[in-house]
Amino acid sequence: PISAAAFGVAGPIVNGVAKITNLSWTIDQIEVAHALDLAADKVQLLNDLEAMATAVPFLLPEDVQTLNTAEPVAQRPIAVVAPGTGLGEAFLTWNGRRYVAFPSEGGHADFAPGDSLQLRLLNYLAPQYGHVSVERVCSGIGIPNLYAFLRDEKIAEEPQWLREMMDQVDDIVPVIIQHAFDKAAAVPICVQTMEMFAHILAAEAGNMALKLLSRGGVYLGGGLPPRILPMLQAPRFMELFYGKGRFAQLMAQIPVYIILNQRTGLLGAGYAALALDESL
Repeated sequence: PISAAAFGVAGPIVNGVAKITNLSWTIDQIEVAHALDLAADKVQLLNDLEAMATAVPFLLPEDVQTLNTAEPVAQRPIAVVAPGTGLGEAFLTWNGRRYVAFPSEGGHADFAPGDSLQLRLLNYLAPQYGHVSVERVCSGIGIPNLYAFLRDEKIAEEPQWLREMMDQVDDIVPVIIQHAFDKAAAVPICVQTMEMFAHILAAEAGNMALKLLSRGGVYLGGGLPPRILPMLQAPRFMELFYGKGRFAQLMAQIPVYIILNQRTGLLGAGYAALALDESL
C-alpha cells in the first residue's frame, strides 16, 4: 500500500492547492489524499522547481557536469537556477538534519545588463514589457527576444531561408539551438543569440550565488543547459560567473554544476514523499 505521496507540479501552490501554469487544472492536496486513501499530512504538492531542488543533495556524479574545480562546503546553502520554458530559481538550506528546499520567484527579478550590448537589449525590450525580468532574456521564452533584438537592431543578419524555416514552426527555440551548434554550418545570428543567453545565465547564476553565499554549490537545471553544454564549458562562462568585482575571489570558491539527469524533479518528489513517511 502507498504510505505517502508527493507530486512536483508546474505552478504556484497556495494552502495546498496548485494552479497549473500552462493547463486549466487545479490540484488540491486534500482531494489527492482522499483519492489515495491517505491522511492529508501524508501528501505534499511541490512546485516543480522545489521538487528539482529537493533532489540536488542526492544527485550522483554521473547526474551532473562540473564546470570548475571549487569544492562544496558541507551544510552551506545550495542555489538552483533552472532555465527551461521560464526561469526557475530555488535554494536549499541545512536544518540541522537535512537539506530543505525553498522555491522563489527570482526569475522575475530585474534584468541587470552586464555590458553595452545587454544595455541595448534592455532598452529594446523595455517599451514592449515595461518591467524586463531576467526570465525575459534567460529562458525558453527569452531566447526569441534575444534573437529578435539581434535581428531588429541589425547586429546580426537573418538569412532569408532561416526566416522561412522559422515561419513554419510554432517554437523557434529548437531551430535557433540547432543552427547555433551545427558544426558544419553554424549560423552567426543563432550563435550570437545563444552566446548572449549563456552570458546572461552566467551573470544571473553568480548573482544568486552572491545573495545566498551558496558555498554548497550552484546547480544549473532545467531543459536548456544540457542542450548548450559547449557554451557553458567555454572559459567565458565561468569568467562571467566569477566577475563580481571585489568578490571575484570568493566566487571562485563556489562550485558550479550542470544537472544532466532529466528526471531530477521526479527524484525530488520521491525524496519529499520519503520525508513524509515516518515508518521508513
